[in-house]
Amino acid sequence: MQAGHRDVRQSGAMPPPEKSSPALRLGPLLRHVDPVSATVWVETDRPCEVEVLGRRARTFCVGGHHYALVLVEDLEPGSSTPYEVHLDGGKVWPPAGSEFPPSRIRTAGGAGPFRISFGSCRYASARTVEDSEKIPPDALDLYATRIAPLPEDQWPDALVLLGDQVYADELTKETKSWLARRRSGTPNGPEDEVADFEEYTRLYVESWGDPQVRWLLSTIPSSMIFDDHEMIDDWNTSAAWREKVIHEGWWTERISAGLVSYWVYQHLGNLSPHELDENTTWQAIRGLEDTDDAEPMLREMARAADAEPASIRWSYVRHWGNARLIMIDSRAGRVLEEQDRRMLDDAEFDWVEAAMRRAVSDGVDHLILGTSLPWLLPHAIYSIERWNETLNVRHEGHWRGWLAEQLRQAADLEHWAAFGSSFERLGRALTAVARGEHGPAPATALVLSGDVHHAYAAELVRPRGLDARVHQLTVSPLHNQAPHPIRVGFRIGWSRWAKRFTEALARLAKAEPSGLQWDKQAGPFFGNQIGELVLSGREARFKLSVTDLGQEELREVLDMPLAGA
Repeated sequence: MQAGHRDVRQSGAMPPPEKSSPALRLGPLLRHVDPVSATVWVETDRPCEVEVLGRRARTFCVGGHHYALVLVEDLEPGSSTPYEVHLDGGKVWPPAGSEFPPSRIRTAGGAGPFRISFGSCRYASARTVEDSEKIPPDALDLYATRIAPLPEDQWPDALVLLGDQVYADELTKETKSWLARRRSGTPNGPEDEVADFEEYTRLYVESWGDPQVRWLLSTIPSSMIFDDHEMIDDWNTSAAWREKVIHEGWWTERISAGLVSYWVYQHLGNLSPHELDENTTWQAIRGLEDTDDAEPMLREMARAADAEPASIRWSYVRHWGNARLIMIDSRAGRVLEEQDRRMLDDAEFDWVEAAMRRAVSDGVDHLILGTSLPWLLPHAIYSIERWNETLNVRHEGHWRGWLAEQLRQAADLEHWAAFGSSFERLGRALTAVARGEHGPAPATALVLSGDVHHAYAAELVRPRGLDARVHQLTVSPLHNQAPHPIRVGFRIGWSRWAKRFTEALARLAKAEPSGLQWDKQAGPFFGNQIGELVLSGREARFKLSVTDLGQEELREVLDMPLAGA
């Protein structure tokens, strides 16, 4: 034995364990993509350096979890670039033996139609749902499997997820068991609902961990917005609801954790490179040391966002060549005072209308508004919401108002129609665009929504004389279920006799009538589903694919024109 070397076999000492390499916990997710750049989001199991196409970013820490957002620049417009993900120099994506095509970044500007897939309400991934829950197959899983073998030019160019990417208040049996073990009998909020950031992180792994969905999200740029179940059912339904929930001992932690997790997992990727540069929270996080935890900073942001919604804007814009998406926050920024209820405050609505005018002045052919809650509802449900809001306003503080509020919360009467002034203001903004008041009218003005657990297409038919076609396209759920009574209720909601009856009810309450009228063009469709927009020049089509119990593939049930050449 050479001098200076110790025989570890004789001394009994063990060599230091080999340090394992970092691994992906979630992702990659391809998020904002423009003609020359893209952002790629990942969650890793430890601090590390993340590399995509030669661009590097250090992870940042939130609540002991590690994330990175890699900005890939200098891409070519209309290009398709396969990519890998390396952590500390070691390749971790694509996974070995993957059956899916290589993940790639496809920038806008190529030939052919622009395809947008959309939907909402994904309770949990198929692999974590018990057979006893009687939920049809996961439409997002099936969709990924369907498009993977297609030629690349037939893949969607964008994926729009319109709320309820996770369910904080409806948990799988597996997650309920995990919560019980984690809490060990110590109360930490409602028994069967998540309560803190750590518990939220499990929901995202559960929802985004399927191999099919991981590939889909790694390849198709995604745009997201929240809805109520990401926080709690009925979130911001009314002032009465909020007054009750803020006195629950667990609420402050719950809403803080919900908004922090939304910021990390969804909102950060919604931002463009320019918006990232101007985002003070993101810039502060980039200035932290590797050992610093950003959770306290993000909790302060979340508390401010909940107390003063104007302190942050969750709405944003996507530029897609001759199409423009304006994603609207229709949850967090509500004004709830009963005598002045608004879906958005005036400053937020001003911002939305300005974005619409810019889109028109830029000459887009298709103006798209994304909002988790439908603007145009089944006629009977619209009239009931207008009737209910009128009773709440007129009888606030009295027993009739109390009964109306109980009905509002029990029946989820809190869509755009339940915020009458905002419903009408959005209608005025869309008809102004469709009349060409801000410049040449686009071919279509489309409102994409989810939430109501069925799919339908409706078109605005009054006022007449519009130069653009104005459509409501609603698709929900991606993975959940609509019980039989709900299916019956929505079918009735579209019926003529229910429309006449509820309109009479609204008139009896002296609800303010609307000058807007719309007709159902297709639906209602039930089951798990995903919608597709196919935009080519000034032409637009809406396709819908559905699966239900006992079916293991998506069936196309609708292919309808929205606008001609």
